[in-house]
Amino acid sequence: MNEIVFTKITGAGNDFILIDKKLNNNLSLNPVLIKSICDRRYGIGGDGILTISDREDYDFEMDYFNSDGSNGMLCGNGARSIIRYADYSGRLINSKTKFIFHNEPFSGEVLNSNEIKFNLNTPTKLKLNYEIEILNNKLNVSFIDTGAYHVVINIDEKGNDISSIDSFPVEQFGKEIRYSKYYQPLGTNVNFISIRNEEINIRTFERGVEAETLACGTGSVASAMISYLNGKVVPPVRLVTKSKEVLTVDFKYQNEKFSNIALTGPAKIVFEGKYKI
Repeated sequence: MNEIVFTKITGAGNDFILIDKKLNNNLSLNPVLIKSICDRRYGIGGDGILTISDREDYDFEMDYFNSDGSNGMLCGNGARSIIRYADYSGRLINSKTKFIFHNEPFSGEVLNSNEIKFNLNTPTKLKLNYEIEILNNKLNVSFIDTGAYHVVINIDEKGNDISSIDSFPVEQFGKEIRYSKYYQPLGTNVNFISIRNEEINIRTFERGVEAETLACGTGSVASAMISYLNGKVVPPVRLVTKSKEVLTVDFKYQNEKFSNIALTGPAKIVFEGKYKI
């Protein structure tokens, strides 16, 4: 194969290169190729790569790779984006879908020409309100696994009031926390939030991208859940991302357990093309 047929797609500014295996026979992705494709100057450019393939008894199977070449954990905006493409490519019989990611079933729905809903499974590894020390600052943080590891830091809380959300040094603090001793050996994504009128402003440093992204789906879910447990918001929760596009997180919480978790927001096909290899 001398070229890759691809679709560029974005979910609230979280951008992906989607590769349909139906259109790319015998394609073998490796970390070097993934990094070159995602390079924003010499490649197509993206936060990661999505692949879609057929799967018996499901509409499709999804896989995800970070832009650094590593195999990714669950990507919420990636899932919403691939649902958009699955509908576009004729894989969905109606607006609802069931698919597989890492041998785990997920579901979602095309709500309209702009909004896609993705249903997440129950989170794990919740640890609420504990202290870490980063860059000579003692920060109150929480941790949750929403399919990907996430630290959530409300910068408005006492002790965390370093600056406003717009001027907060996300790259500096995010990188330090991502690689810190507290989250070894796998590291973590890091979400910085500020809450006004029960609306969350969020900025995220993503592991695997190793930089701030314009939006993060599983990070938005994590931030909404943590903020709810801390009594700051009630579902459905609106989150304004770095791109200024809005994601909505809904869920139920009963008997100390989350259920009916949904991430809704925009997903758009940007362009299609061929990448020479």
